[in-house]
Amino acid sequence: MPDLLKRYRTMRRFEETPEPAGAKKTRKAKLPLFVIQKHHASHLHYDFRLEMEGVLKSWAVPKGPSYDPSIKRLAMMTEDHPFDYAGFEGIIPEGNYGAGSVIIWDQGTWELIEPGNDPVRALESGKLTFRMFGKKMFGEWALVKIKGRAPKGNEWLLMKHRDEFANAEVEITEVAPRSVVSNRLVDEVNRENQWQSNRPAARGKRAVTVAAKLKSKPAARKTRPVTAAKKAVRTTAAKRPPRRAPSRSPAPPSPGASSRSRSSRVGSRPAARPTPRRRPR
Repeated sequence: MPDLLKRYRTMRRFEETPEPAGAKKTRKAKLPLFVIQKHHASHLHYDFRLEMEGVLKSWAVPKGPSYDPSIKRLAMMTEDHPFDYAGFEGIIPEGNYGAGSVIIWDQGTWELIEPGNDPVRALESGKLTFRMFGKKMFGEWALVKIKGRAPKGNEWLLMKHRDEFANAEVEITEVAPRSVVSNRLVDEVNRENQWQSNRPAARGKRAVTVAAKLKSKPAARKTRPVTAAKKAVRTTAAKRPPRRAPSRSPAPPSPGASSRSRSSRVGSRPAARPTPRRRPR
C-alpha cells in the first residue's frame, strides 16, 4: 500500500512544528469525518478536509465555502494530511511550511451521494457529491475538478447544491467566524499553546451556533444608493443663494438720477434760429 503521507512528511520539520507526524490509527465509525480549518498564513484561507483512505484529502479554499448555489469557490487540492490533523488548532512557527495560526472552523461527518458508493473512485473521476453533518456546514455539496491554469492540475470547485439549506443572503464565513472548539477567532489563538488536540472550550465560553448568530444579527435596512447625478443636484442647490421675493411696486428713482436728468436738460444748447431773408432794395 502506498504511503499517502510521504509528501506531507517531506514538507515539514516535526522537530520544529507542532503538527502531527501521522501516527497510524484505526477508527471505526459509520460515517467518515470532515474538518474545515481556518488558516491565517501568508494569506487567509480555509483548509477543507475529507476523511478517505485513512487520511484527510485536502483542499485550500481561499474565500471559504458559500451557501449561495450560484457561487462556485475555487479549491486547490493539496497534499494528504494525517487523520490526527483533524484535531489541530494552534500556531505553526515561523520558518515552517504554512506558518501562521490555525483554528477548527467546523467539523463533523459526511457521506457520499454520487457517483457510485466508493469515494476514492468518485474522487478519481473528478466529481464528488456528498452530504455534510457539521455545526456550520449542512446539506448537499459538490467538489468538481476543472481544467484550470495550474500546471499541477489541482484546481477544483466547491459549490452548494440547491436544497433546504441553500441561502444566498447569508455569508457563513462572516456570520460564524469562530472556532467550534475554542470559540476563538483565528488571530486569537494562544501562542503559548502551539498544539491543541481537539480540547474542549474553556469554562464559561461556549461556541456560538450558526442559529444563535442569525438570531442575534439584526436584518440590515435596505436603502437606495445615491447616484452621482443626485449628489451634484443636491450640492448645486445647497450653494445657490436664496431667492428674494419680488416687490409689488417699482422703486422710485433715486435723487442722484433726477439731478443728472435735470442737469442734462439745463446744460443742453438750444436749437439755432433760421436767418431771416433780406429784401432787395
